[in-house]
Amino acid sequence: MVAAACGGGDANESSEGGDGANGDPGSTEPTYGGELEYGLEAESSGGWCLPESQLAISGIQVARAVYDTLTVPNEDGDYVGMLAESVEPNDDFTQWTITLRSGVTFHDDTALDATVVKNNIDAWRGAYPARTPLLLRFAYSPITDVTVTDDTTLTVTTDVAWPAFPSYLFYTGRVGIMAQAQLDDTDSCDTNLIGTGPFVFEEWQVNDFLSLSRNPDYWATDEDGNQLPYLDELTFRPFPDGAARTNSLLGSELNAMHTASGQQVEILVEEAEAGNVSLLQSIEYPEVQYGLLNATKPPFDNPLAREAAALAFNREQLNEIIYLGRYEIANGPFGPGEMGYLEDTGWPSYDAAAAEELAQRYAAETGQPLEFTLTVPNGTETLATAQLLQQQAAAVGVTLNVEPVEQATLINKAIGGDFEAIAFRNHAGGDPDQQYIWWYGGGLTNFGKFDDPEMNALLDEGRSSTDQVRRAEIYEEVNRIFAEQYYNLWLNWVEWTVATEPDVYGLAGPVNPDGSGPFPGLADGHSLAGTWIAQ
Repeated sequence: MVAAACGGGDANESSEGGDGANGDPGSTEPTYGGELEYGLEAESSGGWCLPESQLAISGIQVARAVYDTLTVPNEDGDYVGMLAESVEPNDDFTQWTITLRSGVTFHDDTALDATVVKNNIDAWRGAYPARTPLLLRFAYSPITDVTVTDDTTLTVTTDVAWPAFPSYLFYTGRVGIMAQAQLDDTDSCDTNLIGTGPFVFEEWQVNDFLSLSRNPDYWATDEDGNQLPYLDELTFRPFPDGAARTNSLLGSELNAMHTASGQQVEILVEEAEAGNVSLLQSIEYPEVQYGLLNATKPPFDNPLAREAAALAFNREQLNEIIYLGRYEIANGPFGPGEMGYLEDTGWPSYDAAAAEELAQRYAAETGQPLEFTLTVPNGTETLATAQLLQQQAAAVGVTLNVEPVEQATLINKAIGGDFEAIAFRNHAGGDPDQQYIWWYGGGLTNFGKFDDPEMNALLDEGRSSTDQVRRAEIYEEVNRIFAEQYYNLWLNWVEWTVATEPDVYGLAGPVNPDGSGPFPGLADGHSLAGTWIAQ
């Protein structure tokens, strides 16, 4: 199941078919020039007015090519400076001083300064008149003030201690800094993309292509001091059908693509073994695929229905049939290696007999048979997943109806609470405080609409604690609450794969400005600033 929102495990891996995607071309040096045609899993029809955008991975991939963020995660998952040279707290973590990198310009030749950064941050939190954010205002609600000190320095004040604040200056790649002209554009902010990033926006034909060109004035360099990026042109093309995307790569209509489809990865691995493609794969900092349940509507406002659903689905069978055994079965939102992960959360195993008994108890208690509609993205593999779940539900006396929609529609239905159950993919790894808005009761971004006082208290404590041992205990307890209350139906952690033609290199990303290595997770996209094609 694929969807909507938003990257542990072992290290990134390349296939036997080639290591170009991992940026290890032997003695060959990076070369400038060429065009990369990159196949995305979906179109971002809402565009890129970042304070107001609702971006899944495809939209984030585009955003990271056009915009730079203030911070970026490194190889260890720590947040280091990108546009910000430093982000320093006061003693109680309620005030943060951001010092910007000097000499950076936007694509319209205006300068990056503290004022435009302040205006961007204010736009995220709903305090900038020209912009009306929806989801981001909840993420940045702790901010009470942003003050400019000088051209390169600003101070952010929060109403609580917030040690995770630097991670929110990246926020899974969704909060790149826009130029003042785009920020103030009330007519075409979503299509008038102006950042400081490695590539400059040229043209967008919805559901066809989005073209970018090399930023000749980009401020960043590679580890040898060579100016980035290497590519002359970058074109993104949406292919919601995973098989069509793979076939386009194998037919040389594309020379790069991403996928989280087990069936497509199976094909790509075989092609890599034959030397026809190169692969970059990561199970680090993964998203989790799951069924998101609406706890305010029948049937899932009733704990009996939630528990019955948790026991009814044979996830091992699902993994083998749909994902060809490539995914790891999830028992909670936090993947292996992440803070909050537990080998045993208490999540139950498949038990058809118990599920059928619970469904019968639900019917006796409510006078209604257990029936619900599952809303899913409209894709071949996703529909096959839903149909298998439908069969498993029927086997225990539960009626599951399937509602396929476009990915953008699915996100809007989640935001509006217009669903009973919805296929979702979210909660990519990083600081677990970033999950606060998804699970805190009473907020618009808690799409499941549950309001659990115990979880609320834990999330508040986890947000402000500086004790990492205690924080781990807090998020482990959050994990257990999910296993007790069945607010979500966990399926599996997602392994993302980026596949390229063999002459493409450097997709793992360049080193960060401080010299640290790139983040190994792929769930939030990846930088294309260090990508190059052998000429």
